[in-house]
Amino acid sequence: MPSLIDTQASAEVDFIPIPESASYPTGSLDFLVKFQQKEEQRLKAMRASSLINLEDRSPIRLDIIVVGAGLGGLAAAIALARRGHKVTVFEQAPELGEVGAGIQIPSNSTRLLIKWGLEPFLASKIVKPGHIAFRRWEDGKTIGLTKLIPHFEREFDAPYYVLHRAHFHDAMYQLALQLGIVVKINSKVLDYDEDAPSITLENGEIHLADLIVGSDGLKSYARTKVLGGVDQTPKKTGFAAYRATVDVEKMKAYPDTAEVCAKPNLNLWVGDMRHVMTYMIAGGKSFNMVLSHPDRSDPRTWASQSSEQVLAGMRAHFKGWDPTLTKIIDMIDTTLKWPLMSGSPLPRWVSRSNKLVIMGDAAHAMVPYMSQGAAMAVEDGAALAEALHHVESIDDLPRGLRVWEAVRKDRADKMQEASLINGKLWHFPDGPLQQARDEGMRPEVEGREYVTSPNQWSDPTTQRWTYGYDAEWEIKKAFAGLRKKLSLPEVKLSR
Repeated sequence: MPSLIDTQASAEVDFIPIPESASYPTGSLDFLVKFQQKEEQRLKAMRASSLINLEDRSPIRLDIIVVGAGLGGLAAAIALARRGHKVTVFEQAPELGEVGAGIQIPSNSTRLLIKWGLEPFLASKIVKPGHIAFRRWEDGKTIGLTKLIPHFEREFDAPYYVLHRAHFHDAMYQLALQLGIVVKINSKVLDYDEDAPSITLENGEIHLADLIVGSDGLKSYARTKVLGGVDQTPKKTGFAAYRATVDVEKMKAYPDTAEVCAKPNLNLWVGDMRHVMTYMIAGGKSFNMVLSHPDRSDPRTWASQSSEQVLAGMRAHFKGWDPTLTKIIDMIDTTLKWPLMSGSPLPRWVSRSNKLVIMGDAAHAMVPYMSQGAAMAVEDGAALAEALHHVESIDDLPRGLRVWEAVRKDRADKMQEASLINGKLWHFPDGPLQQARDEGMRPEVEGREYVTSPNQWSDPTTQRWTYGYDAEWEIKKAFAGLRKKLSLPEVKLSR
């Protein structure tokens, strides 16, 4: 029988704790995450519904200025307003709108947008593709296949959308107005005072706030301020993209092109240094096309080309490709040509005063090969709002912003890299590497089991990291870890 001394000694043993979550790549705990999500949804359904629940409001109410009313700026404004902050958005354009045509909204983004209440504003504009098909450049043969329905909704609890950028932007704007966000157009920012903090407009007006969020795009001036006056601009990749749409009714006139638009799937033709991504938008009425190709010429010279010259150049790049694809390309009446730029990881996103931050393309411009550019901006906004939710006072703001910066930089820096790697994977010339890539994707086409794939949309590890990511949850985990490190009171995490 153990003595009293033995009993006391065993009570004092420091037993190793069982981890609540895993820091290594694994799917073994996914069922626990889903269980927590469903339980949280059940509890929320029991409470009285409202646009902003009182429990979702941050402990402090900040006056926040967002510069830029693009998709990222509006996403940040919406996320912050939902937490009870006063948000004013300043946009230099004389009217709101988005340049371009189609945009993909992957599950890691739709999960947040649906939670925010955006879906009703999109109504019939949404298209939900069934799969993403990789096609061989010369004959359109399917060489890779990512199943979106029902796989993504089942595994990541959120659908995968494609739609017109203008429809997406308008829906975000309407939701912003409903939340009481003030959007001021024709308001160009000429200067930032990161210490005040304040912005100075072209008309001389000065606007003060508690925090300024720079979502002012590739040519961000806020970025220069955050980096201490020495900018780190996005660099050319040596590639450009033609963007165009084709009326679906035109395509229905021919059996082969009609087959391509018979179902709302994404189709990606890949070949030597080139690829063509296609999908339907505008509720299935318009066929969106992005045609990537090598181009090292000066973009400033493109404006001098006639519409006919641009179209001819586009068709020349894809001469000899799949006859069905080239037939669709011949249906294009007009196109816009864009240089593809990519940023490199910045040393910081938060100014030294901790009162000015940058996000979206201003912080992490990336090529569109992972279709995550806008999604990263949505994640930025969601994560920022969540980080401020853990700030108890204005004096604690620097700590909150540093946690946000650390979490978001890690995520976005890696997504920049993943996007560039897709350009490598898609653009092999015919030969041993191309054959090995296609062979690696064969199991997903044939419905066989696989544990890795050269198709990053299908590769199980990349897929979980990309689409299963929850920006708000990652911030909660970061703050929980910080509290544990500082021996602060524990805060129970809930999804």
